[in-house]
Amino acid sequence: MSRLWLALLIAASAGLTTAYTCITPFAAFGVIAAMTLSRGHALAATVAVWLANQVVGFGALHYPWTAKTFAWGLALGGAAVLATLAARGMESRSGSLPSLVRACGAFVAAFAVHQLTLYAVAVFVLGGTGAFAPRIVGQVLLINAVAFVGLVGLRRLVEAAESFRRRRSAQTSPARFA
Repeated sequence: MSRLWLALLIAASAGLTTAYTCITPFAAFGVIAAMTLSRGHALAATVAVWLANQVVGFGALHYPWTAKTFAWGLALGGAAVLATLAARGMESRSGSLPSLVRACGAFVAAFAVHQLTLYAVAVFVLGGTGAFAPRIVGQVLLINAVAFVGLVGLRRLVEAAESFRRRRSAQTSPARFA
């Protein structure tokens, strides 16, 4: 896993947490991780993104230090991991399809799993199903979709920078004679 890529994902999570407070686009992060990293690295990146969200939330945004807030934080982390696994599963099952179709399928799977997991937690454990009103879910979907497009663009920039660095390194290294 590229350290630069992981650092950018963590920074993006921190920035989006600051901007959207309670609507960090974990489904979008799960999909980009699933599509760009091995399964293990995707899960590790998802956990790192979630941890960044929690650090910003509790440290900078002053989330309340209550049992319910911590429980929701854990639920968000679990839902993010499940969303990553759903995206990875969908992406691997659709290997022969065009990349845009695979990406859209992975996004739909990740978003659905993320929201259904959180809804189940709200219904059966923590309460708060009002956050799943259609208007709010639509807003969460829009934020995730825009974030996913932005993360895809960021990934393309990282790939271009790494490619440029490799080409430049190859051009400047001395030729070796046998």
